[in-house]
Amino acid sequence: MKKAVYSDYVESAEFIRKKITEAGMKMPRIAIILGSGLGDYANRLERPVVIPYRDIPHFPVSTVSYQKGELVCGLRGDVPVLAMNGRFHYYEGYEMWQTAYPVGVFKLLGIEKLIITNAAGGISPSYKPGDLVAIVDHIKLSPDSPVRGQNIPEFGERFFDMQSVYDKGLVALAKQKAGELGFELKEGVYGYMAGPQYETPAEIRMLGMLGATVVGMSTVAEVIFAAQCKIPVLCISCVSNMAAGITGAAITEEEVLETGKVVSHRFTELVDALVAAI
Repeated sequence: MKKAVYSDYVESAEFIRKKITEAGMKMPRIAIILGSGLGDYANRLERPVVIPYRDIPHFPVSTVSYQKGELVCGLRGDVPVLAMNGRFHYYEGYEMWQTAYPVGVFKLLGIEKLIITNAAGGISPSYKPGDLVAIVDHIKLSPDSPVRGQNIPEFGERFFDMQSVYDKGLVALAKQKAGELGFELKEGVYGYMAGPQYETPAEIRMLGMLGATVVGMSTVAEVIFAAQCKIPVLCISCVSNMAAGITGAAITEEEVLETGKVVSHRFTELVDALVAAI
């Protein structure tokens, strides 16, 4: 598929902006991408403006059965928040630039902080299912990039730095708020694998030796595009299961979703505290 051009992003953003402002809602400055099992947060937004992805010009459509595939703008307290309830994955058949497409739209909407969440397999033996981990770096072995091809200069330079996209200030704030809520927010490195199959024990051993502490099939393309757009990112992984070969137990989609439900209250409290503080 031909890569999107700048006018496509503009058209998507203007459609969303019109829906939000017509509903009498202020334009948000914080966006959240909700990962597997964490979509309930969108249901907690007050005065919600719900926009199905299929209605947004040029927007991809989520094909994962348990993800609603809708953009929700609403209030937490008195703060407007834009939430993606469902994201796009390379394993669905999308190009990597398509999986990150919403980030460019967020840039045009004036988003200043991006919270990205995901369900991930735990590689570090210090983790257990249900832990929340602030990602401070990532490893991407896939050669593709969401910004491969003709550059769109309105979003940033052709070659850009990746050292500070996982914003240290946001990580510190998140760890502080987690402590105030009575639990530890750990730190980690996200290892990206394309999926949809879960990883082999040998792949997990490789990622562990390289320094990854969690593994998953999303997030990294979004982070790369956010870096080009100079949008600071806070990424929180929910350890939904231990990765292949760590315990020897089979990995199932049901386990991933169930763990998300178990930690949803803690996750909601943390994101609410962050939204209020940011």
